[in-house]
Amino acid sequence: MEPKTDLRERSFGFAVRIIKLCGFIQNNHRSVKVIVNQMIRSGTSIGANIEEAKGAQSKADFLAKYHIALKEARETHYWIRLLLATNLIQQKRLQPILNECEEIIKMLVASLITAKKSR
Repeated sequence: MEPKTDLRERSFGFAVRIIKLCGFIQNNHRSVKVIVNQMIRSGTSIGANIEEAKGAQSKADFLAKYHIALKEARETHYWIRLLLATNLIQQKRLQPILNECEEIIKMLVASLITAKKSR
């Protein structure tokens, strides 16, 4: 059912990067703890939902998991943009992870379009 992409591995790698980034932020900027907690939840949920979709019981279940992954990716994108706007973290540190988040969003959208067409 899953489109042939490296989306599972990329989302897993992205989650690892989010966890490391959040660890860095917690150690250096305790004032944004709420953002860190939200970003860890949403950033790791992307891959978890993609992984769950692999074992989907139906096409509708698969699509639902991918839609959740997309929502979580968009939320993560928001938190990263918010961190960029605060200037607490250097742009050169955040820009690559923001770019990867945007790529994952594009891949999820493309996967959803493909899966819906094959209904």
